[in-house]
Formats: sequence, C-alpha cells, structure tokens
Amino acid sequence: MPLIALSVALGGWWFILPVAYGWWAFTLIDFITGLSDDNPDTETPLKDLFWYRFITLIWFPIQIVTIFTVIWWLTTRAQLNWWEDLGIMFGVGVMSGVIGIVYSHELMHQKTRHERWLADLILATVLYSHFRSEHLHVHHRYVGTPRDPVTARYNEGFIAYFMRVLRDCPPSAFRAEAAMLARKGLPWWHRTNPFWRYGALQLGMLALAVAIGGGWGLALFIWQSFVAFWQLELTNYIEHYGLTRRHLGDGKYEPVRPHHSWNASHKASNWLMINLQRHSDHHYKPERRFPLLQTYDANAAPQLPFGYPALTTLAMFPPLFRRYMNPKVREWRRQFYPDIEDWSDYTQHRTPMPKGAS
Repeated sequence: MPLIALSVALGGWWFILPVAYGWWAFTLIDFITGLSDDNPDTETPLKDLFWYRFITLIWFPIQIVTIFTVIWWLTTRAQLNWWEDLGIMFGVGVMSGVIGIVYSHELMHQKTRHERWLADLILATVLYSHFRSEHLHVHHRYVGTPRDPVTARYNEGFIAYFMRVLRDCPPSAFRAEAAMLARKGLPWWHRTNPFWRYGALQLGMLALAVAIGGGWGLALFIWQSFVAFWQLELTNYIEHYGLTRRHLGDGKYEPVRPHHSWNASHKASNWLMINLQRHSDHHYKPERRFPLLQTYDANAAPQLPFGYPALTTLAMFPPLFRRYMNPKVREWRRQFYPDIEDWSDYTQHRTPMPKGAS
C-alpha cells in the first residue's frame, strides 16, 4: 500500500516500486530466510486462527478503495502522462493479482457464506469471477487430466497456455455450473446459477469505473484487471506444469496426491502468498485453511527450486522456462512412475477425458 501511494505521488518510473516488491524483493528475501519445513498442527481449532483469517476478511475493502481511489486521482487530480497512468495501474494490478486473487482463493474454499461472498467481490474487482466455479468444480476435481484447462502441459509455453485458458476456462466453468444445476433438475438459467451474480458484480465494477473516471477510468480499470488475472495465470501455469495423473483405463484416473503439484517451502514468498506455495497439500486436502497447510520433502512431492515470484518471472521467457523445468518434469516421471516407458499420450494430451466429465 505505501509503495502504491508513493508511485502515485511521484509518477514517472516510480510505478516500478510495487512491481519490484511483488516480483523481485521476495525472491531476494527467500534467499536470506531460506526454507520453512515446519508443519503446524492440523487439529488447531478455528478460534486460534482468527488473526490469520482476519487479513483475508479485511482485504476486499482495502482492494476496492485502493483501485478506485487511484483511478479517481489519476483521472481528476494528477497531471501525468498516459504511460505513467498505465504504469501505476500495472502496479495496482500486481497488488490485486499477487495478493487479492490469492486471498480470494483462500476465501472461496471456505464453507461460510460471507467468506465465499468476499471471494466473489474480490474477483469482481479484477473481472475474473468465473475463476471460483472453474477452480472449485473443475480444477480441483480434474487436475492433471485433459478436462482441466489450467493444468499446464509439458513443453507448453506460457503465452500459448495463457491464450488457451482465456478461451477455455469461462465456458468450462459455465458447463460445470450448468451440469450441477441439471443434476438438481434445474435449467442453466435458474437464478441460483452464480454466473448471474458474477455478471452483476462485474457490471457494477465497470459502471463504478466509468462514474469515477469516465472512459479513461474504465480503460485503467480493465488494464488493472488484465494485469491481475495475468498474474494469476502465471501462478497457475507453474503450479502443475507438466504433471499428470496416471490413467487407470476406462476414463478413470488415480486420486490426487501430493506429487501432482509442485511444492515450494520458501519462507518469505509463502508469507507473501499465504502458503499458496504449499500447493501439494492444498490439492491433497483442499479444505485445509492456509495457516495449517503442510509441506513435503522431495520423496513425497516435486520441489520447485525457487518461490513463485522467481518462477513466474522465468515463465515470461518460455524458452528459458522450458529449458529449466522440462528436465525436472522428466525427473518427476522417473521418480513417481518408473513403470511408464511411453509418455507420448500424456505429453500430447491424448489420454481419455475423465469418465463422467462434462
């Protein structure tokens, strides 16, 4: 927050401050603080997690006030060039992507109504509301199979991946919600379809941007949103890159296990992203709140050599990323599936769709 305020006040190239904080500073701090292999007691009562939960519960008002206050200032008070406006909103997008969407991810996994509503409100501020349906009903169920658009394929560069998820994830999420309604005997247009809520919330955010900053305010809001979900998909890209679940035949796949997600125990970047990098345990036990997520050693889950900030930066250079990560995927295959000699169907995504997938 102070770095965004400073970039707004100073203009120019100072917009790089929040970007450097979210991308590079935590990589440096990771080198200083090292790894954290401590595993908390998973039976810790909810009342003892209040302050951990508190930071996620207060984030929506912080994020929406920040986004629209900056838009108001840039369109009515500041005398900056267009590129300075875009630079500042790029920094805001890094905040709403690296922090906001990560917090919404934690909230959407909870059973309480108000936490799920907060997740929807945060996602509406970045125009990516369908992520909740896609993540809960598709990604967690079908990760590592052809049904999951978010599982990055072996040798797939980020740009190709990003274009694919932008194309495939919204209709995938809608099909999942429609299928759930159909199982209840309800049509897709039933009022309980969350896509009605998603649309209303996002239209409300767009209208607020226009009301505050006119056409340029709308453009700045959309740009901020794009940066935010680009950050999200960079993270999604590396979380399961090249990892697959064994096909057991007849469209059946093995259950999700810790070795189907890349794990990272880097202390500082896990502070920043509320333990999202303990992703192996998150997929193994998705109902577990972030302070209680466990980490695994290399015998149980594949390990990322750096935290997400460093790996997402590398992912923006697909040839370098593939050169670095492909050997690690091949090592994962040898370690966890030594009996599979021909990986061509997995590599080319030719294994069958999961049985019953819509």
